[in-house]
Amino acid sequence: MASDAKLIPGFTVSLATERPDRMFGDLRVMGLVPVLDEEKKIGLVVERVPQIVDRVLVVDDGSTDGSAAVARGKGAEVIELGRTLGVGAALRTGFEYAIANDFDVVVVMAGNNKDSPEEIPLLLSKMIEEDADLVQGSRWLGESDDFGHMPFYRKVATRLHPFVFNLISPVKLTDTTNGFRAVTTRLLSDLAVDLRQSWLDEYELEVYLLYKAATLGYTIGEVGVTKRYPPKSLGQTKMKPITGWWSILRPLVLLGFRLKR
Repeated sequence: MASDAKLIPGFTVSLATERPDRMFGDLRVMGLVPVLDEEKKIGLVVERVPQIVDRVLVVDDGSTDGSAAVARGKGAEVIELGRTLGVGAALRTGFEYAIANDFDVVVVMAGNNKDSPEEIPLLLSKMIEEDADLVQGSRWLGESDDFGHMPFYRKVATRLHPFVFNLISPVKLTDTTNGFRAVTTRLLSDLAVDLRQSWLDEYELEVYLLYKAATLGYTIGEVGVTKRYPPKSLGQTKMKPITGWWSILRPLVLLGFRLKR
């Protein structure tokens, strides 16, 4: 059992064995998986994470099913928020944990098994190759155009969002809503990146982080990855039409017009 983990006050954390056999020099890499009611999928996500990741942290955003227990049983460390605060709040908790425990890189993955954790080396290799502080996974640059059961409205939204993002960002990207990405704790620790703002508790945080990295002059890389949606009966996405769309567009409006910092 890992016994040196620094805990975040107010949260319940269970510790698992740290993963060995790093392949990327001295980089300490943490896999971060926010989850909400995904007991049928989260175990597969944890199982698929390659051994090059030193630790897998699952942040349970108030699940009412057995997500936390399943993740813990598969060897992940688990932080239970106790109630649903939002995916942004879950990610922020994981980022704070990574900083407190001296990790160099955080790789974010979906908790519903839509991403391919086996592709983590692609993100890390790109990070090292370009000396980047953020590497964005892009479904549109991937070798496969099989997105599984991706809803039509998501296909539209994932094309529209990069177009709007690129209008106000000095860095041009093809996929700005894919949560599969790697980010350094150096960037996360930058005081100009204020992740503690309450308006970032939902999907806004991911877009905010990407925009701040671009406008603060950090090097951002992009690499093709796989993204496959399960059948609707198995739960495709937690994002809701209209409210979810506004959640990912709102940061671009507020930051573009300098209404938020």
